[in-house]
Amino acid sequence: MSRPVDVGSLKEGMYVIIDGEPSRIVTVEKSKPGKHGSAKARIVAIGVFDGVKRSIVSPVDAKIDVPIIDKRSGQVIAVAGDTVQIMDLETFEVFELTEVDEEFKDRLKPSVEVEYWRILGRPKLIRVKG
Repeated sequence: MSRPVDVGSLKEGMYVIIDGEPSRIVTVEKSKPGKHGSAKARIVAIGVFDGVKRSIVSPVDAKIDVPIIDKRSGQVIAVAGDTVQIMDLETFEVFELTEVDEEFKDRLKPSVEVEYWRILGRPKLIRVKG
């Protein structure tokens, strides 16, 4: 799920889809329009899921897709190795996360509440509550 946005309206800290991967914008540089062309924007972003740096150069009046981020709360059901089972607190849906950042691994225990984002249908653990 995404929506198109003008490249000229993007700012640092926003999220865009570059090469099919949701990424957080680190820098935005805009050039002035020249004699033979329109103004361009150079966007450098870091992937949300893989941490890879991506860049794109595009006219300011072009459109780019921005992911719709669904911020949700969940509860840890079980932890087994690198896999964490989380239950959504609204829909009671249970799903597994295999990609968990190192900073969260020692704090994840059963019955702990977490905040996760669902971006392009993929869950990403953001923080451990409490």
